[in-house]
Amino acid sequence: MSQFGLSYRHAMLKISTSKLTNLLGFGKKPNKSDAILSSDDDNKVVSNTTKTPNTRQIAEPSTYRRVSAKSLSLAVKPTIIGEVPVIDNDHLTFYVIRDYSRSNSLLVGMTTDELNLPSALAKIDEQGVDESSAMIFLQGRNKERDVGVSPRLERLVQACLDNPNLDVNLVPVTILWGRAPDKEESLFRLLMADEWRSPSIPKQLFNIGVMGRNTFLRFSDIKSLQSLIKDAQLGVDENLSRAIHLRLKGFLDNQRTSIVGPDLSDKRNETGKILSSSVVQAAIEKEAREKGKTIATVKKEAAGYVAEIVSDYSYSVLRVFDHFLTRLWTRLYDGVEVRNFERVRRLALDHQVVYVPCHRSHMDYLLLSCVIYKRGLRIPHIAAGDNLNIPVLGELLRNGGAFFMRRSFKGNALYATVFKEYVHNLMQRAAPIEYFIEGGRSRSGRLLPPKLGMLAMTVNSHLREPAKPVVFIPTYISYERIMEGATYVGELKGKPKELENWFGILKTARKIERIFGTVHLSFGEPLYLDNFMEKFSVKSGSNSATNVNNTYAMVQNLGVKILQNINKSAVVNPVSLLALVLLSTPKAALGEKQCLEQIALYQRLAHALPYDTETHITTLAPKDILAYGEQLKLIERTPHVLGDMIRVADKQAPMLSYFRNNILHVFIMISFLASLVQRNGRINRTNLDAITKLMYPFLQAELFLNTALRNVDGLTDRILSVLIDEGVVVDLGNDTLGAPEMNSDSYQQLIVLASAAQQSLERYFMALALLSEQGSRRLTAEQVVNLCYALGQRISVLYADDLPDMFDKALFTSFIDTLKRLGYIQAESESGVLMFDERIDNIAQNAKFVLTPDMMKLLHHTASLSDSDIETVIKEMSTKRKFGKSKR
Repeated sequence: MSQFGLSYRHAMLKISTSKLTNLLGFGKKPNKSDAILSSDDDNKVVSNTTKTPNTRQIAEPSTYRRVSAKSLSLAVKPTIIGEVPVIDNDHLTFYVIRDYSRSNSLLVGMTTDELNLPSALAKIDEQGVDESSAMIFLQGRNKERDVGVSPRLERLVQACLDNPNLDVNLVPVTILWGRAPDKEESLFRLLMADEWRSPSIPKQLFNIGVMGRNTFLRFSDIKSLQSLIKDAQLGVDENLSRAIHLRLKGFLDNQRTSIVGPDLSDKRNETGKILSSSVVQAAIEKEAREKGKTIATVKKEAAGYVAEIVSDYSYSVLRVFDHFLTRLWTRLYDGVEVRNFERVRRLALDHQVVYVPCHRSHMDYLLLSCVIYKRGLRIPHIAAGDNLNIPVLGELLRNGGAFFMRRSFKGNALYATVFKEYVHNLMQRAAPIEYFIEGGRSRSGRLLPPKLGMLAMTVNSHLREPAKPVVFIPTYISYERIMEGATYVGELKGKPKELENWFGILKTARKIERIFGTVHLSFGEPLYLDNFMEKFSVKSGSNSATNVNNTYAMVQNLGVKILQNINKSAVVNPVSLLALVLLSTPKAALGEKQCLEQIALYQRLAHALPYDTETHITTLAPKDILAYGEQLKLIERTPHVLGDMIRVADKQAPMLSYFRNNILHVFIMISFLASLVQRNGRINRTNLDAITKLMYPFLQAELFLNTALRNVDGLTDRILSVLIDEGVVVDLGNDTLGAPEMNSDSYQQLIVLASAAQQSLERYFMALALLSEQGSRRLTAEQVVNLCYALGQRISVLYADDLPDMFDKALFTSFIDTLKRLGYIQAESESGVLMFDERIDNIAQNAKFVLTPDMMKLLHHTASLSDSDIETVIKEMSTKRKFGKSKR
């Protein structure tokens, strides 16, 4: 032990503790009337009061107990994790605590009194129950010998058996003096860590003095003792009390694990486990044979990969992060609104939780970890790209739970094996994991197609050797301003992606003084891996071809469902709603009156046609939304004698398109149907339904819409009914729909509604026009995407809107992939060129129903590229230079 450690220990043991120990009950044996301070396996105290059956007699805590609890409150300020249960007074209430200690008794007692819960310090004498306190300790004072059942629990069980009308509320309580998840080497850290062992008296005194301000309590949901008895009677254990004791202990152990995580070994042992696994050993031997290297050399390479990958979880760093990030959020944001976290808390007890958030900003993983930590769960191990593994920052992130992965495993089988084994190691310990299903940050604001690598590793690890049931938590994150905004727009326009470095971090830090609004974080509807395994007939441990194929299909489906559930949890915040309205006008401007009416219309439509029960719509009034946009300097007001004009602030349109795209999926079908009516003036339902069914798969693939194609007719009926009620669509009879009078306010609202879908439709028909004009067996998928990117930039300039949506490569890639999936095009196996028939021309003919004549002419003109034009574009794209005039 170091000199510091010895000196520190000596100093700690020489602390004058006589007053404190006497006050808290460590040093003296309390009187019989104060038996609350002793373990519940001490002799029961018999009241001198004559007992009256079925008459409630709950005594107030004694003066000694009240004074002791009050004294403890001077040093200990516990944080309550989660929701406090609502406890009725119709039943007796007992608090179930895992480990006995006097400080735990007082802590629970003073907290129940402060929360106005039934007092844990009070003596109970009612309905045949005579106990000196309302606390049950599952592990008593003599911890080494205590392997039986809590005597108080046995007495309560017997009382319930004797009187079937008696029920007892059991409230499990988890107590943490600090939240260290693993053992650390220094004495100071060892003393601070609340691990799995019950604390000694010196350790608990230290906890009170040093960790008192970092103490956490979790009151779990009420358990009915009668229900537990009935469940236990169905089991094979003849001892009911023992069965209930073990069940309560298991619940508290799970609760504790969800907060502090599993008992982890250190990084050195972690490396040894991975390198000694049979899978990695086989990969090392294979690599040595194929590359002609010695086993020792390859093993050293594998050890280097482990060091590159693994996290090095540090509770001390987490606490520093907590303080730093709390101050950062306070300075940077107006607030962080969190929804549906309680569902995660419940699932964390019995499942391995895999968080799969969308990826908007580098702030995402810091924000999510901070929210999880502050709400009392163990922060997850986070899969991070190795681009973040830069000096100092990389180690800090590693200490915060990040593990690093290369963007590609191609050509390095040993690295791939080591990485997969590390993931399997995490899965076997049922540690919470987090990764971004999109792979990288979205530059457009839409969800990106799923990258299935980490998802497949998670699934395959569970199939190889299941531990806990796995649940995926799709998580929606949205901002009202983001730091990387200008960078995203530049990259969409062709600027090369900047590598992460300290210079970039310092540039970003300069923006901290700006106003960034509110962050919204919503935990979506969970997805259970077991349900998908049953649906796809996938079995653990099977390597049959059928099982492998089914697993592949399952992972693909799971990836799409995760993104759909992320979108279900969308938050339509004030900024995204304002962007949706203003960017749907020709000059990104509207009169104040019209702007307010359009915002109100969108809010009414969102409530009348809810995208999903998980979707949240801002409750701000339209006037407050405008004021909020002005406060964030995203919009400007131009005073005018006929009414103020509201317009997008200078250079803010590209960034506002990002926030509009966050919620585009919520309104896309409303906009699409509005565009069909507005573009045609009047349209027969038969034509409208046919075009809708034709185009819906492309919209669904782009925006991960949750309505199946077979249910689109019903969705169409509901939308049109509401639009007719709102007066923006007119029912002309004979299954014909029309637009309102062209000079009416309703018609202007219809135009704004129709605009949101136009860019998606224009992109689709641009790609279709290019394929149709160039013909089959001429271009590869990559060439089509690059040409569409160039054409989209050109059209964007001609329209002078400078919005990046028209030339987002990911959107063109998604469209081509959907054409392949639907069988409209195929790629030749050797050359990769796309083959198709007249159906592409037939789809392209439908452009007249959704695009203006001018846009149709422009698309066909720009799509008629000569061979030299195509060669120039492809050459330019291959050099990855920005379009426009080349820099010399």
